[in-house]
Amino acid sequence: MAEDLTLFENRRIRHIYYEEKETYYFSVVDIVAILIEKDYQSARKYWNKLAQRLRDEGSEQTVTNCHQLKLESTDGKKYKTDVADIKTIFRIIQSIPSKKAEPIKQWLAKVGQERVQEMADPTTAIDRAREIYKKLGRSDKWIHQRITGQETRNKLTDYWKDHEITEGEEYAILTNIIHQEWSGLSVKEHKNLKGLKSQNLRDHMSEAELIFTALAELSTRQVAESENATGLNENKKAAIKGGKVANRARIDFEETTGQNVVTGDNFLPNQRKAKQIEKKD
Repeated sequence: MAEDLTLFENRRIRHIYYEEKETYYFSVVDIVAILIEKDYQSARKYWNKLAQRLRDEGSEQTVTNCHQLKLESTDGKKYKTDVADIKTIFRIIQSIPSKKAEPIKQWLAKVGQERVQEMADPTTAIDRAREIYKKLGRSDKWIHQRITGQETRNKLTDYWKDHEITEGEEYAILTNIIHQEWSGLSVKEHKNLKGLKSQNLRDHMSEAELIFTALAELSTRQVAESENATGLNENKKAAIKGGKVANRARIDFEETTGQNVVTGDNFLPNQRKAKQIEKKD
């Protein structure tokens, strides 16, 4: 699942795209807060009362169709939050008298349409990502490496998916093994080095870090394919071997150039700029 945070009239609406179901889920409370034009706590209380009223009125299905998924809060931590698909969100909107009802419906339709376009033409998603990175001040070389590295990552996870690896925890286990082997740090340790919390580590890597991450994942896939690695244990071995290939290359690079590949550098100062861009958009 991929989590997004988008602004509607300078107020955030958290949403997650669940790839297995090809469905967007939106934070119910974030939507309610906009409709009633109140803060998060007031919206949460309003939603609790509304949910009970819907049950009492026999509209329990609307409430039942809401799920709980972990979304990032303002404190950087993730908490279970009521979410719903667009169809259910529209029903909730209809239950709340608000002048924001039509604008929020139009916004939801736009978000849904963008995702449909991306599914029909994957280059649309790539172009959108490229545009966002440019607005954040990333160089063309960095953007190229970030997108190329993601393609390499996707090919590896496609292999895992077809060879009895469960998405989620097992993906994380293998990813961490690869990262530890090539960089000498776990994913968590690398994030800590850069001062990151909930941010995506790859979005804060240097060009060199992205290159060696991609090399490690490319090597892992090719080792796995050559050995027809199946299941977690066999793919752990492939992950170690693949990570070591990139580790040897990293050591040679550092000895030749005198530069460290793994650093604490990040793009955190640009977070303010990102918020300003979102407000303009």
